[in-house]
Amino acid sequence: MTTYTFPENFLWGAAASGIQTEGVTNKANESIWDLWHRESPERFYKGIGSQVVTDTYNRYKEDVQLMKQVGFNSFRTSIQWSRLIKDFETGEVCPDAVEFYNNYLDEMIANGIEPMINLYHFDMPAQLQEKFGGFESKKVVELYVDYAVKAFKLFGRKVKYWITFNEPIVPTEGGYLYDFHYPCKKDGKLAVQVAYNTILAHAKAVHAFNQLSIEDSKIGVVLNLTPSYTRNDSEEDKQAAWYADLLFNRSFLDPMVKNEIPQELCDVLKEQNVLPETTAEEIEAITSAKIEFLGVNYYVPRRVKAREAEYDLDYFTPEVYFENYVNPNGRFNPYRDNNEILPTAVHDIAMNVKDNYGNVPWFLAEIGIAMDEVSEGKPDEDGYIDDTFRTDLMKEHLAQLHRAIEDGANCFGVHQWTFIDNWSWTNSFKRRYGFYRLDLETGNRIPKKHGIWFKELTATGTFVD
Repeated sequence: MTTYTFPENFLWGAAASGIQTEGVTNKANESIWDLWHRESPERFYKGIGSQVVTDTYNRYKEDVQLMKQVGFNSFRTSIQWSRLIKDFETGEVCPDAVEFYNNYLDEMIANGIEPMINLYHFDMPAQLQEKFGGFESKKVVELYVDYAVKAFKLFGRKVKYWITFNEPIVPTEGGYLYDFHYPCKKDGKLAVQVAYNTILAHAKAVHAFNQLSIEDSKIGVVLNLTPSYTRNDSEEDKQAAWYADLLFNRSFLDPMVKNEIPQELCDVLKEQNVLPETTAEEIEAITSAKIEFLGVNYYVPRRVKAREAEYDLDYFTPEVYFENYVNPNGRFNPYRDNNEILPTAVHDIAMNVKDNYGNVPWFLAEIGIAMDEVSEGKPDEDGYIDDTFRTDLMKEHLAQLHRAIEDGANCFGVHQWTFIDNWSWTNSFKRRYGFYRLDLETGNRIPKKHGIWFKELTATGTFVD
């Protein structure tokens, strides 16, 4: 048995987003998810859209008490752009949204829970997508910055940790390469422009935040970092992994954390004839926007091999340089599409941040163990759902994080995905990740045994395995 003890003042909690928890109650405008579900409900698991959520808008006081019951000292969620801003052209805010977010923040703070607030979690306002193309347009970059400034001014004194974007590569991939997010386009050049404009929006928001000089408040970004592992040690496979890392990790990590745009990335994009439209002023903004912390989301590794089959798409995607690969000797989660389980990747990510990104302060902003309602089973006689599978795997991942901290990683917290089983994009409620189960018929929150273990961990900063 080994005892793992984490640093004092470590942040323990969970992550969620506004759109996945608040729903559409009293919302000023539609998001692209509201629009897409209205147009194509068949794209969503069992046809369930973002109208069916945990109803945090009405139940936030109850939920904050549930956070306390499992030992949270922090919680990350997001402001919905489509809720806060009533008129996108004038920047007029919705008074109801201001009241709700103030009340929610106050409730967390009063109960010893540090709010960490993200400005954008995949939820482009539908009006801006339809009128301008969302982040295809630099007009929307400016509107995003206006929205960010409104949020900073309204809530800045209550929020110590601001986050510009959560996983900015995902809307780029999903919306413009692989057709799993709206607007469901397949256009490599447009994808690159969206990625660049998102990085630019982040940079301008960072500069705007710094100009406000909000006391005792920091700004950062949350990126999903997926290490690329090779099939074997051949030079061809190593080169494939290098390309995967460049295009999926470094494309956002280098500009946002190191304030560098890799020349190798520019060379690849030029070779593929997909370079974005830029200006010298924009590049200066990107390369001077210093963040103060990084959030890292990790779920599964990426396995790659050198391309063997002919690339058969008529537009650019990163896979032109490699093929994905399934490790025949891997461990797999039967409850999440047989995704590979690789806890050692947490250590690898931490060492990469330490060795190559200035050991920037960072936290594990999302790590989640998926199950489903059937595998979790029914509550026991004490009213708890037995999700020991989740706890056992979380111990393995946290053991690797502890090893990384001992090796010098500058990690200051862990947030698990998620607090209460929440609606999750086109998967709706197919997978369950929460400390509490959401009963879709009654809205009741049903506790899981993982929360008992987590409360002991957060109370002592220690677990034994």
